[in-house]
Amino acid sequence: MAYVAVKGGRQAIENACDLLSYQLQKGTSKPLGLDQIEEQLYLGIDRIMSEAGLYAPKLAALALKQAAGDSFEASFMLRAYRATKSRLSHSQPLAMDKMRVIRRISAAFKEIPGGQILGPTSDYTLRLLDFDLLEDSESRRQAFREKLLSHLDPEVELPDSFPKVVEILRRDGLLVEKSTMEKESKPFDITRQSLTYPASRSATLQSLSRGETGGMLTLAYSSMRGYGNVHPFIGELRVGYVPLVVAHPETGEPYTVGEVKVTEAEAVAQYHDGTEDGPAKFTLGYGLCFGQNELKAISMAILDRTMRNEEGKSPVEDQEFVLSHIDGIEAMGFCNHWKLPHYVDFQSSLDRLRRTQKVGEPQESEL
Repeated sequence: MAYVAVKGGRQAIENACDLLSYQLQKGTSKPLGLDQIEEQLYLGIDRIMSEAGLYAPKLAALALKQAAGDSFEASFMLRAYRATKSRLSHSQPLAMDKMRVIRRISAAFKEIPGGQILGPTSDYTLRLLDFDLLEDSESRRQAFREKLLSHLDPEVELPDSFPKVVEILRRDGLLVEKSTMEKESKPFDITRQSLTYPASRSATLQSLSRGETGGMLTLAYSSMRGYGNVHPFIGELRVGYVPLVVAHPETGEPYTVGEVKVTEAEAVAQYHDGTEDGPAKFTLGYGLCFGQNELKAISMAILDRTMRNEEGKSPVEDQEFVLSHIDGIEAMGFCNHWKLPHYVDFQSSLDRLRRTQKVGEPQESEL
């Protein structure tokens, strides 16, 4: 594609940037504090961190404020910031059954070890506007917190971990064994290596984990509606905090540097036909992303499974199609680039169109 440099527009560009800043600062309302954004718009913050591929709540709040609420732009800013940082270490593999759970449900089993934990969710609300928020105040919030916390029993001990629900199926020989999944000696790194196809499973899961929620939901929804062959059951959905463990720089021993909030989804899909290697069993799709983003984790688990269909016939089963179109930042960049000057391209198209029309006109001898 051909582009041209535009001269004489520096002042106009600077004015456009100033007007953008003015839009953020006009009016009489008080400036938004980053703590307000981080605490009260936490689901938006979680989504931005997930799509940027960087767990940094305070910086995500800054990006969302700077972007005036545009989550695409905020994710772009945060990922760009991530690219400027040096890599200090690699985290060690986590046992997800050690998650400090705040929400845990299964749609496949009614009774599960440890019980269903509904946790914080809007699943059971009526999606009606809460007009009380029009008069929101600190005193109202404090009264609500005191009322809620007064019903808690301080003597109740919460379990440190919960067993994995899908292990029930694996224990009974109804789920494919972990050993049958793809093994890699070293995980692929999509931030340092160009993605090639067919992509390894580690590259696939990394791409999905920072994909755009809406795009992934659209593709997963197409499979659920019949443009694919995966109609899953949610074996388990978890939201909680997992320890971030790295090797100590001096001793080399495992060292916990903090916690990361994540959402994990395990989707039980159609069974694998029995072969000479063993009987028919259920298969599993896996999703894991930063923060609380259940739609994304479920969509990720579905897409993880659809792309492993050996004889895929629908777009959602085509690995290259899916992984090439779920990155919201790349998609936004390509869409936005059409706003750049395309004068040469368009003039060329105009010339071709005029020549085509001229060739197609009847000659005088034909009249």
